[in-house]
Parts: sequence; C-alpha cells; structure tokens
Amino acid sequence: MTSTTDALLLAIESRREEATALTQELIRIPTINPPGDAYEACARFLGEHLKKRGFAVEYIRSVGAPGDSDSHPRTNVVARYEGKGAQGNSECVHFNSHIDVVEPGSGWTFEPFGGQVKDGKVYGRGACDMKGGLASSVIACEALIDSGIPFNGTLEISGTVDEESGGFAGVGYLAEKGYFSKPRVHHVIIPEPLGVDRICLGHRGVYWAEVETKGRIAHGSMPFLGDSAINHMSAFIHLLETKLQPVLSNRRTAEPVEPPGARVSTLNVNSIHGGQVEQRYANDARGWPTADTPAPVVAHSCRAVLDRRFIAEEKLEDVKREILEMLQELQRTRPGFDFNIREIMSFVPTATPKDAPVVDATARAIARVLGREPSYISSPGTYDQKHIVRTGKLQDVIAYGPGILDLAHQPDEYVGIDELVQSAQIMALASLRLMKVSL
Repeated sequence: MTSTTDALLLAIESRREEATALTQELIRIPTINPPGDAYEACARFLGEHLKKRGFAVEYIRSVGAPGDSDSHPRTNVVARYEGKGAQGNSECVHFNSHIDVVEPGSGWTFEPFGGQVKDGKVYGRGACDMKGGLASSVIACEALIDSGIPFNGTLEISGTVDEESGGFAGVGYLAEKGYFSKPRVHHVIIPEPLGVDRICLGHRGVYWAEVETKGRIAHGSMPFLGDSAINHMSAFIHLLETKLQPVLSNRRTAEPVEPPGARVSTLNVNSIHGGQVEQRYANDARGWPTADTPAPVVAHSCRAVLDRRFIAEEKLEDVKREILEMLQELQRTRPGFDFNIREIMSFVPTATPKDAPVVDATARAIARVLGREPSYISSPGTYDQKHIVRTGKLQDVIAYGPGILDLAHQPDEYVGIDELVQSAQIMALASLRLMKVSL
C-alpha cells in the first residue's frame, strides 16, 4: 500500500516540467479583470487540455450576470471525470480556480505575461494568484487518472471568472445553477496561494458601501454662496478616523487570520469622487493649459466607497449600524450635512470546521508529503468560498494551494516550482482519501 502512494508521488514529481509549462501557458493568456479580457480563450484552452485527458467539458457563459457582454463574455469552464463505477452517491472532489487576474501595474522587472522561469520560480501576473494553483490541480488529477489506482469517485476542475471583482459571474453564477451543491459535488478545494503547508478554513466578512454627501453648487470664486459636499465628506472621514477606527482596532478575533494584522476589524476608504469630473491638466512653456481646464464650481456631491472588513465575532447588522450612526451624528451636529448610503455588497465570515472531511484529508496529505503538520489559517479577504457556502449550501470547502499570499497583485509575482509539485502531490492524496480509496 505504501508503495502505491510512493509511486503516485514519484509520478507527480516526474511531471515537474509539465506543471511548469502549464503554469507558463496559463500566465500567457492575459485574463485581466476589469474588463474581463481573454476569458473565453483561457476557458477554451483549459477545456481542450482536459478534454484530451478524458474529461467531459462544459462551457457556461454567465448570461445576464454583472460584466457579461458580447465583447467580454463571462465564460466559465467545468470539466468532470468519473472514475470506473462512479455512481450518483459516490464522492466528488472539485478543484475550483479563478482564471481572472488583476492588471499588471508598474514596477515589473519580468514581462508580466511572459511566464518566465528563473531560479526555480515562474514569474508573471497570476503566477501565484492563481494560475499556478490551477496547474497543480490539473497535474494532480491527471496523475491520479494515469496511476491506474481504481477510484469510484469523481474529479472536477473548474476555471471561473471575476473572482477579483466578487465572483458573481463565476462561482456565484454556477452556484445558483447547482454546480456547487450536493449531490453533484461533495468537497471543494480552492487552490488560492496560501502556502503549501497551510490550510485556509475561511475568511473575514466584508461590507462594501457607497456614501454620498450632498452640497449646493455655486461659483468657485464665491464658495460662501455654496455648500461643499467635499468638505462634508472630509468631516465624515475625520469622524471615521477619530471615532470609529480606534474602536475597530481594539476588536480582535479568535480565528487564525493571516497576516496577524488582519485579526482586527478594519475600515478602508477605497475611493473618493467629488466635484468636477476627473481631468488631465498640462501646461506649455508659457504656462497656458494644453489639455483640460477646470471649471470654478463648488462641489454639490461627493461619493466615497467604504471597504469594511469584519471578524467572526461581529454581526453584519452591527457593522452597517455603526457606519450609519456616524452619518447621523454629523446630520445632527454639522449644519447643512445631508447624505445617502447605498450598499454595494456584503458577505458574512465563513469558517469550515477543522474536523471536516476536506480539512482532515488535506492535513493528512500535507503530513505525508512535507513531513510536518499543517497550520490552519483564515484569509483577511473574501474569496469564492463565500458563494459555495452561502448559495451552494456546501460546507466542506477550504482554500489550499501553492504560492505566497503576500505576492498576489504585486509586481514580479511568482510561484515556486517546488510548491507546484508539492501541492499537486497533496491534492492527489487528499482526493483519494475523500473518494474513500484505501491505500
């Protein structure tokens, strides 16, 4: 029995070059979100690759979902491989990876979509977040299929869109269609870049809201005749900084959120837009404007987007109430203050129990491959587990995959090739246990 496991691990190790090449190919498809470039191309590439290995492949466009259009179709791919003798009551292990990446930004010393290899690492946007994890899950499943080990369960791999912008056209859409619910799926592993020896059980909650402060327009040379909405927004942000944020910083969670700085409640002002629309200003040698010119007006509206992350010990309704109370206090005490608040989206914290089957199976696999016990963490930000739990009603979900979380969205993002192989080995062993294969 031990020799069977050893043979599987060696087989995956022998696919080191395949894992590297697949990661490179995925990175080279620039699936930038927004706006959602090359989703169709990436989904088709993954689907064709898996179809050749015997997977039944579906392409699901999220028609009517946020962001979907003919110019940028939100195309997801789901591939399914049923083991010999698999029946309706057999266990299905699903590996879900998002194919979208954020924009490259500046500061790169490597080509962002080049997939270059140096010093045992694959570089590029999405290398760790999370095309490396996607490649590892593919290698794991292909090695299981080729191993000859009989299994009666089912393996699924999905490449889904828009995780970076909430996942509504990706996992959210598929969850509504039953793709992440029993009896189709029983266990889900999301290969986010949390580290090869760490199991992510869940994530903090999030409340996104847009606050608008109102004013009265007037000529900019006579601001005393108007009422600046920007000044009102400044007062609101000052109140958040001096009254609410000190309270939040003293709220600590018992959950193992990483990094430790995220074990408290946080509030970030994501953006501010007020007054005249954003313009581009430039001057010639005489000092004359050569681009846009400002119009002298007092801002009658100012909008700020709030990103409030809350811990498991807090309730969503209390999170909302605290923001509203800040606004109402200013409405009582600041002359002319008026506001609107609009919820953008919210998700409560999730936490899979440590004794859940997918956690236990992955922990045992980590101990077997790496020779040490895993650590258990929670994520500071949300990921697609929220849709699987809330909409799919499936609780046996974790995030586990290669890469360093701190590198996500950074210039010179990379994933280690050793980690690609090790995580594939761990995914394969965990899958066998979840499908109740005795080794």
